[in-house]
Amino acid sequence: MDGLLVDTEHLWTIAEEELAASYGRPFTPRMKHAMLGHGVDTAVPLMLSMLGVDGDPAHAARFLVDRAVELFRTPGLVVRRPGAPELLTALRAAGMPTALVSSSFRSLMDPVLDILGRDLFTVTVAGDEVARRKPFPDPYLVAAAALAVDPARCAVLEDSTTGALAGLRAGCRTVLVPSVPGLPSLAEVAATTDAALATDAARAAAGAKLPAGARAAPVPAGGHRPAAEDIAELAARLRTVPSLHDVTLDFLRALTATAPQATAP
Repeated sequence: MDGLLVDTEHLWTIAEEELAASYGRPFTPRMKHAMLGHGVDTAVPLMLSMLGVDGDPAHAARFLVDRAVELFRTPGLVVRRPGAPELLTALRAAGMPTALVSSSFRSLMDPVLDILGRDLFTVTVAGDEVARRKPFPDPYLVAAAALAVDPARCAVLEDSTTGALAGLRAGCRTVLVPSVPGLPSLAEVAATTDAALATDAARAAAGAKLPAGARAAPVPAGGHRPAAEDIAELAARLRTVPSLHDVTLDFLRALTATAPQATAP
């Protein structure tokens, strides 16, 4: 969603820069790349660690989500990404079921749906509606089940390697449409997520008091990261295209090579 269909990463960056400034530290592009696609329960520990501060992760998580909600609901700040309206319209015209799958909470997804058009999606899955967020497969497995489609017959479109890893782990045909240059590798995402989830900060961030209607996802213990050879195999399956303009119906049909298909951005 963020960075793929709508241009909202700059809004998250505002919140992240303000949080970093409250600790007297700068928010760097390296931090931004590391956090892309993560849910708050892993993004916050990553950010605090990279800032080198011993901040309250629950407070940090609340600040980021509350500030982002405020920005997302400000008229004119959330805009569609190039190629998104055309792709979504073509998918609907072709009768292809679609799911919007995001690590963002429902309070953040709803303003985006108001802009994109709720009728363009068969199913929507927000980050506070699954047990584990990206880069774990749960969001895409939940979406595939809701669509009644085998994950292997689903095409996942992602703008971050964090989200791409979730799609690949779910067994979906996954396409990366990078929103920024210099994204971390799948192996780097897996390693940093493992390290972040091993911290007390992750549990505190996951348990932070969240906006009304949101529920914290439990942080599982240990054993998240596939073996190195599994990551290499997943990387070999990942497709990359420059923009959404390169994602056509023919491209998606060839990618899945089965019918019916489903698309989950």
